[in-house]
Amino acid sequence: MKKAGILNRHLAGALAELGHGDGVLVCDAGMPIPDGPRVVDLAFRAGVPTFAEVVDGLLAELVVEGATAATEVRTANPQATALLDGHFPALELVPHERLKELSADARLIVRTGEARPYANVLLRCGVFF
Repeated sequence: MKKAGILNRHLAGALAELGHGDGVLVCDAGMPIPDGPRVVDLAFRAGVPTFAEVVDGLLAELVVEGATAATEVRTANPQATALLDGHFPALELVPHERLKELSADARLIVRTGEARPYANVLLRCGVFF
């Protein structure tokens, strides 16, 4: 049994399958989930787990070379904005409708229980060397 890191077996296994350039969408409970990508649904209750908890946990295990979020997060969700700006100085912003389109090409979608709007980010995996 693992003693540290991500303990959810479905999420840990999905992360191990990712490669350079693969997309991982971390999304709030309200984001529409497209058909196609693998989904690990962590939502338990409204607000549990939070967007911040899941993003922080994923960043502890993944190499990320880029991130994309919805432009609307800037005005609608100051907490998510602060988190994203803190982790991704070169954050790319696109309209929310475009982010939904891009999510269809993600390799993995991780749904949180976050109940604040626009708490979504599409991560682009990098390499450790």
